[in-house]
Amino acid sequence: MEFKVLASDRIEKHESFIIRPRIKLWMTRAITIVVLWTSLVQLIALGELLGPSLLKGMPHCFSTRAVEKDLTLAKVLLPPKRIYRNNGYLLVSCNGGLNQMRAAICDMVAIARHLNVTLIVPELDKASFWADSSDFKDIFDVDHFITSLRDEVRILKHLPPKVKIRVEKGLSYSMPPISWSNISYYENQVLPLLLKHKVIHLNRTDARLANNGLPAEIQKLRCRVNFNALRFTSQIEELGRRIVKVLREKGPFVALHLRYEMDMLAFSGCAHGCDSKEEEELRKMRYAYPGWKEKVIDSELKRKDGLCPLTPEETSLVLTALGIDHNVQIYIAAGEIYGGEKRMESLLRDFPNLVRKETLLEPSELMYFQNHSSQMAAVDYLVSLESDIFIPTYDGNMAKVVEGHRRFLGFKKSVLLDRRVVVELIDQYYNGLLSWDDFSTAVKEVHANRMGNPKTRVIIPEKPKEEDYFYANPQECLQLLDEPLKNT
Repeated sequence: MEFKVLASDRIEKHESFIIRPRIKLWMTRAITIVVLWTSLVQLIALGELLGPSLLKGMPHCFSTRAVEKDLTLAKVLLPPKRIYRNNGYLLVSCNGGLNQMRAAICDMVAIARHLNVTLIVPELDKASFWADSSDFKDIFDVDHFITSLRDEVRILKHLPPKVKIRVEKGLSYSMPPISWSNISYYENQVLPLLLKHKVIHLNRTDARLANNGLPAEIQKLRCRVNFNALRFTSQIEELGRRIVKVLREKGPFVALHLRYEMDMLAFSGCAHGCDSKEEEELRKMRYAYPGWKEKVIDSELKRKDGLCPLTPEETSLVLTALGIDHNVQIYIAAGEIYGGEKRMESLLRDFPNLVRKETLLEPSELMYFQNHSSQMAAVDYLVSLESDIFIPTYDGNMAKVVEGHRRFLGFKKSVLLDRRVVVELIDQYYNGLLSWDDFSTAVKEVHANRMGNPKTRVIIPEKPKEEDYFYANPQECLQLLDEPLKNT
């Protein structure tokens, strides 16, 4: 027994002798790993501090996405938040096509700023003729819109939950503002309603703010929103760049806003050059839309008053008279032309290098945008901005807003057709009253000062609807051509 006890004691001492060195070895390894890890992390941090040349090529396998995101955001200089007493919340429902809504959004930001209210990201029109289901975030970079204007106005994507409950209970006020209103209208009529109801819903936004007679800071804020805050989504911007790149590889190009789509003709009642079957089709379409108030229209009278878009045939004649090179690329910035290929025959014959989005890109590249007219219009907008010459055949919203944007970019050439004079000259030429040389000379003379050059907006105090459109010529902002927009 005694022998066994002694033996057991020896065995325990022996095991203790073996285990302790193992523990010491494990602890040494653990401490070494911790030291190496700490050193490596500090070295990587030092590399980020000193610049990309240090640790060049070393993979950042220990960096998390959150860290990378923070580093990226740190490089973006955001304007400071504007602190103000919030007078309520402004909901807006835009109506119309892309550029009509674009101008309205600029107006609504200016109104929200002036009234010291919180603006909710505008709701875009989904019930118009185009039935486009696109939301604001599908067309514009919503985060950039919010952050780039945070020093002017607080913008939220959605109403706060408690405020939303009030709206759902009907404790808000909805109204269409009066068209072409001065800022005093919003001070005296809209602000009291805001203070009372806390939430105002402006259910129509087109042309609700005057062109003229506004404080300079409001005019400049409208420009800041239009030319800076309203940035298209990265997908739309990329598609626009791709089209411009393809065009530029082949030389200069003209962007032709050929506003000869079926909806335009039906709405305006313009049917010059159409046969009786087409005229009846356009008339039925006009009567099918209750929102289109004018039903009985004298097409020829409208045309002579310069209120109709030029036909493709008339457009070809005018481009030739202006001296546009017949071999230049002409990008058709428009939807489907009424009458299809047959209606485009004369224009294509005279200018064989006609191109469209659909001919420059693969179907797969346009697939996502195809059924969204506002997104397609956004692509045309970007290409039109970059063109060597922009020529609209009708002064609709896109023509006006692109014209103003091109002025802001340095008075880029835009041929602004005087359609009333042009159709008179065309008729005289067709009737043999003018030779080709006289016709061409007359067209050039008429448009010598209609190339998007600097000019003062026409102001008609008693007839605001007949004044020059602010977004076609934002003259208060054009002194900022060579410097970034300043906060007002």
